[in-house]
Amino acid sequence: MNLEQLLEYLKSSPRVHDNVTEWIRIPAKEAVYADFPEYIDERIKSALARRGIRRLYSHQASAIAAVESGRNIVVVTPTASGKTLCYDIPVLNAILKDEESRALFLFPTKALAQDQAVELHELITEAGVDVKTYTYDGDTPQSARKAIRMAGHIVVTNPDMLHSGILPHHTKWTRLFENLKFVVIDEVHHYRGVFGSHLANVIRRLRRICRFYGSNPVFICCSATIANPGELASKIIGSDVEVIDNNGAPMGEKHFIFYNPPVVNKELGIRRSSLLEAEYLAEMLIRNSIQTIVFTKSRLNVEVLTTYLKDIFFGKMGDGNKVRGYRGGYLPRLRREIEQGLRDGSITGVVSTNALELGIDIGHLEACIMCGYPGNIASTWQQAGRAGRRNSVSAAFLIASSSPLDQYIIRNPQYFMEKPPENGLVNPDNLVILYSHIKCAAFELPFEDGEKFGVETTSEILSYMEEAKLIRHVGNRWYWSADAFPADEISLRSASNENFIIIDTSDPKRTVIGEMDRFSAPMLLHDEAIYIHEGQQYQVEKLDYENKKAYVRKVDVDYYTDANLAVDLKVIDVFRERKENRITVSSGEVMVTALVTMFKKIKLYTHENIGAGPVNLPEMEMHTTSYWMSMPEDLEAKMPKTDMINGLIGLSNVLGNVAPIYLMCDQRDIRVVFQVKSTFTGRPTIYIYDNYPGGVGFSDKLLELSSDLLKTAEDMIKSCECECGCPSCVGPLNEFSGDSNPKNTTLTLLKMIR
Repeated sequence: MNLEQLLEYLKSSPRVHDNVTEWIRIPAKEAVYADFPEYIDERIKSALARRGIRRLYSHQASAIAAVESGRNIVVVTPTASGKTLCYDIPVLNAILKDEESRALFLFPTKALAQDQAVELHELITEAGVDVKTYTYDGDTPQSARKAIRMAGHIVVTNPDMLHSGILPHHTKWTRLFENLKFVVIDEVHHYRGVFGSHLANVIRRLRRICRFYGSNPVFICCSATIANPGELASKIIGSDVEVIDNNGAPMGEKHFIFYNPPVVNKELGIRRSSLLEAEYLAEMLIRNSIQTIVFTKSRLNVEVLTTYLKDIFFGKMGDGNKVRGYRGGYLPRLRREIEQGLRDGSITGVVSTNALELGIDIGHLEACIMCGYPGNIASTWQQAGRAGRRNSVSAAFLIASSSPLDQYIIRNPQYFMEKPPENGLVNPDNLVILYSHIKCAAFELPFEDGEKFGVETTSEILSYMEEAKLIRHVGNRWYWSADAFPADEISLRSASNENFIIIDTSDPKRTVIGEMDRFSAPMLLHDEAIYIHEGQQYQVEKLDYENKKAYVRKVDVDYYTDANLAVDLKVIDVFRERKENRITVSSGEVMVTALVTMFKKIKLYTHENIGAGPVNLPEMEMHTTSYWMSMPEDLEAKMPKTDMINGLIGLSNVLGNVAPIYLMCDQRDIRVVFQVKSTFTGRPTIYIYDNYPGGVGFSDKLLELSSDLLKTAEDMIKSCECECGCPSCVGPLNEFSGDSNPKNTTLTLLKMIR
């Protein structure tokens, strides 16, 4: 069967159709073309013509015209719409006009950077021109680095290398910075939260060095479809950008199928494994020679599902090589082999983490299976967009897990289809992050009196650094005077540089298997905690709090641990506040004091409490930003106290699941706590705070979206099929007290405040 025939079969199959909550057909779309501008070099046009590209799509033409006129841009179009040419063409054209021109290409991962460098090199070779393109990352041999610095027209790298390997050594990169005409930032939607806030400061440092050398590059950004691409790109580069979103790329007909595995335990809201359902659908597609990609959420799931499928095809068809896995940790040669196999059709099925979500060239597959909701609308469309040839039918299956977020999306497919994607949020002025990068900037170039690094208070920060004996003020300049190399102390993926490392003692080599921020470590890495890494369980033997090391060993147990965190939250400053229906919503600065008091052992699947133990660790303090909602003054008079507390527990749990839908963040990026009577408001209050020192912008966005937040919370609870509440809506029933129905009490509370 071809794909169209198979889809018709699935529609009539009770095994599949009974679990489908929505089947949406997205019609085909014709291409919108534009001619090449006259100023584009004929050699580039000829090279593209040999690839079958004789005209541009409308968005490509708009992007090239904007760059030619010196405007910063962000191109926002779906996967496989030809965004790469939006920067390759104007950059190559400028270098062919002036061979001294230089460009810097930034990609979020080394794999993507290397893939794009290969593609660019092929185009240059095809054009028969001498444009030197090099990848510069941690794998680049020392012997090649000098040649790249001197001769490279286009340097392809990643933010981490720019931060620690290029900017601090800018005196060796004089040719690049004197002649830097373009900076390309691909997959800009990837840079949000802490990572994006760091990158914005790295770009501030880059622009500062460019000014020193007399250059002023144009920024070309590319993004998947998000709600605020212009705002995000503007905050990252520190300048206005023009949004190019007139997508002219064609698209074949696409079927988007929302699939909810059958319930196996109604009481606990547990469904059949999404992994097993993905195996069933993938086998059917691959057996019919339909080229398929399956996305899973972890490296372990990639290996498990690949093993299942290989066993099937070795047994039934004698060709297990039709199915391959793909994830971080594979050697570059193997990754290239798999990518080539997908392009030439020798591989029919691939199981991948989100490593293949980004713009790596794997051709156009026919079907995509997402094993679990990817976490946000933008990523879902990115993954679904991996399937679909320009003129043929494609299919995307979204298979839900039992998690609240998955269940909300699968039960409300119209929300997904109609809602704009989430907001990408950054806060470059987060004091912890900003201070780290001002140290780096001072190391790179002296600050002049009155010079600003993004904020008005730069001089105050410099004075503080002088007191700390990091810099000294001579004449009208601030000079770095410490021995340290500040870039080494900063991880671009963490707000704090005080991360704990996790060491596997069951490995004779005592391998470091991960790291964790200082504020999460006491919750998840206390003595006797069960730490889960890529599906493998580890027990924490010892947490060395002073040296920031956790020693773990592999175990196989039928429980997990959940620490009891006593959080005391004090409001320090109110930034914004307004009345909304019967509640008051606010955002501001808070001090969070957290103490882990004990932990519980909870049996897997049944969630029974099977034991407990004490935790003896010091109290933690964190300044951050928070959003909070204060309940009506008469709430206590209208609800029994037990019901009110149960309602606050249920609503807090739901809001913790709902907020990431709007914020394009992970659930771990925020924390929700409630106070039965807040010392600040004097009322029952729910706080949602940024789980990073200084905050990264989530709180302000939640204030804007508070009414949507409560509406979605109500919809999530009402759409759940359970009777009393479950982990898919208000949370596990063992969290509630009394005899009342937790689901009903939470809905009653929502009704009273909306």
